[in-house]
Amino acid sequence: MDSEIIFLFAAIIIAGAMLFAFISFGKHGRKLNVEKYRMRWLAVEQSLVRGNESSYHLAVLNADKLVDQAMRDSGYGGKTMGDRLKLAKNIFSNRDSIWQAHKLRNRIAHEPDVKIKFDEARRALAGFKRALKDLGAI
Repeated sequence: MDSEIIFLFAAIIIAGAMLFAFISFGKHGRKLNVEKYRMRWLAVEQSLVRGNESSYHLAVLNADKLVDQAMRDSGYGGKTMGDRLKLAKNIFSNRDSIWQAHKLRNRIAHEPDVKIKFDEARRALAGFKRALKDLGAI
């Protein structure tokens, strides 16, 4: 009788561990098409041209879209990128940089006369690139 109880207890623990692993890793962390993301990222980086302010805006907007797509492809839900960033907060090695980059994107998208500098755009791109690495996209 004691061995049956021990066996049942062990089976319950193993099943619980498997369920936990499935929930923790099953949805988030899907394998991404690294080559697709690498090519798109290179296009974003090459679109940033010193002295051309509209290229700063476009590069930041496209980098934000790429990170958002990688998050969705990784299984992160949420209505907005901000929601997805909150859900994925533990995977980012530098949460502040991705949030600052996304906030800059929001300024570009919502403030009609926003002026940004080349260095701001470069910092934002560095934050987006780190996020893509953390997601396993590049």
